[in-house]
Parts: sequence; structure tokens; C-alpha cells
Amino acid sequence: MKDIKSLLKEIKYPGSSKDIIALDMVQNIKVEGDILSFRLVFQKSEDPFTAVVKRKCEELLRAKTDYNDIRIEVVFIQDLERPLSVEKVKNIVAISSGKGGVGKSTVAANLAVALVLDGYKVGLIDADIFGPSIPKMFGVEEERPYLTEIDGKDYIEPVEKYGVKLLSIGFFVDSDAATVWRGPMASGALKQLIEQGHWGELDFLLIDLPPGTSDIHLTLVQTLALTGAVVVTTPQHVALADAVKGINMFESPGISVPVLGIVENMSWFTPEELPQNRYYIFGNSGGKRLAEEKGLPLLGQIPVVQGICDSGDNGRPIVADTHSVVASAFMELAENLVREVESRGETAKRVKLHK
Repeated sequence: MKDIKSLLKEIKYPGSSKDIIALDMVQNIKVEGDILSFRLVFQKSEDPFTAVVKRKCEELLRAKTDYNDIRIEVVFIQDLERPLSVEKVKNIVAISSGKGGVGKSTVAANLAVALVLDGYKVGLIDADIFGPSIPKMFGVEEERPYLTEIDGKDYIEPVEKYGVKLLSIGFFVDSDAATVWRGPMASGALKQLIEQGHWGELDFLLIDLPPGTSDIHLTLVQTLALTGAVVVTTPQHVALADAVKGINMFESPGISVPVLGIVENMSWFTPEELPQNRYYIFGNSGGKRLAEEKGLPLLGQIPVVQGICDSGDNGRPIVADTHSVVASAFMELAENLVREVESRGETAKRVKLHK
């Protein structure tokens, strides 16, 4: 199998600098005698390069291997069966950032709670394998999920807090130990959280991704048909430059995940006692300008207040305290996200919860 993959690394996806192995397009490699078979997985059914890529694979393998019969099945991500764990999940949204330190996990946590407050059933996967912070932000660091058996298969029961179903690698590792994993190990951990989580019926499953671009992002798009991605940035030029890289990754031909919009975090500083005052300590409207340049919706601008830091440290997302100016910003973000999902024809059906 390794030799086949090594050979296929020679084939670049047209218009991309990455090869089809790096893009995780080659799956289910099987060898039976002199018969070689595998799947070529494409992100969209209208992909114009399906025949080209398939032909290149056949020509390369015929020239460099001794297999008499090479069988390549072209499949599209939307036609693959969803993992049973998420078959009842209506929308799966990745929360992403081009760099660390922009408050991506804070946005993910508060967006999840805001959607619950707006009447939706919500789950949140902390896929930031190298720095899981969601357990602390929800005050559930000591929780340990348990297994439940359904139809003879074990599933991980998510921890529930503030109405949000939560799974994080942080529940399974020592919080004081550094998590040093190579790409395949990290990707495997993410797949386990997705495929073994007992999610049930959800309107939204949010996935808090690691910052930047990595194997985990590729694993995600090859495991799930995402509704789309949200990119979080701050107004600073260095953060905006990295946000562009994140947007380009999702929009690249080999991935083709819709970017639902941009969230500008830390837009301005507002003293809680003077909510009308705005101090643009990280720059003014950089995220808004980026959204305009990229033709993407600006889903929200989140101000900086002391309470955000305190709420994260205390395990209570600030949006749960609905009287604050920041809570209003997160509620607006949730409403804009739902509107964007619905405008794309997705099924974000509102199901009011009993409160």
C-alpha cells in the first residue's frame, strides 16, 4: 500500500500545488492477486478534472507496476455515506482561523451557546488537538465521557453543558501534559471524536479546528460533507494575512468547502461601564474590509471587554449572561450564520428547546 501511495504522490491535483495523496483523495486501496483497486474521492460532483486525474493514475500505475487489472472508482464526497454518528445532524460548520491567538475557540464556544439560546440543538467538537480549551471554557475539565452501546457498537456519550453537547480530546488526556502527536495520530483522534460520538439529532455541529492549515483540516473535509466554514480573524494586518490563507485553503479546488463568512474578533475595546465607547486597539475594521475584498459576508464584529476573559477562565461563556454588549454581538453572529446557511439552501430547521 505504501508503494502505491508513494507512486501516486507524483500526481498533482490540477491547479493545486498538492498531490492527490496529500489531499487524501486516494482511499480504500486493495490488492487481490494482480488486481489493484481504490477510490478517487472528489469534493464536488461537477469537478472538471475527474477524468484527467483518473487517467493520470491509470497511466502511471500501468507504467510503474505489474498489476494486470487496475480498477479506479470515482466517487464524490456528497455521495459517500455519512458516519452513523452524524446521520441525524443537519448542518456541520467548521470554525477556523489562519493563526492562533485570535479567539477562535472563544467564538466557537459562545456561538454554540448563542445557537442554543436561539432554539437550536447544538453540538461542539474541540478538534484543536494540540491545545484543547473548550473543556475549560465550559467548566467541565474534570468530566470524563462514558461509552454507551447502541446496536452492538460503542459510542462516546458527549458531555452536556449550557445545552451544548461537547466532545474534546481534552477529556481524554492529562491537562498538564503536552500533547505531541504526529499528523496521522491527530487526524485519527479527530475521526474518532466524529465517528464515535453519540450526537443524535442536531441542527448544528460546530467543529473548533486547530489554527492554520494541517492534515486535520484535510481529514475533516474527507470524513464529512461540511455545510461550510467560518473564518475568525482580528483586525490586525498579520492576522488578516493568515486569514486569507485559511480562506484560500477552503476554497481551493481539492477541498471546495464554502466559506460562510468572516468573524472579526477583538474589533474594538469597550469598557463595560461605558458600552457606547469604542477604542480600536487592534486596528479598525480590518475583518470587514477583508470580507468585502473576498466577497464574503461579515457575520459579526465582537468587541473586547474584560468579561470575555473572565468568563472563559470561569467556565461560563459570556453569551450566557444575556445582558452584556458582547452577548448581543454573539447573538447577532448566530442569527447571521443561520441566515447564511438558510440562504444557501441548507436545512437549518429551528427546533425550540424546552427551557
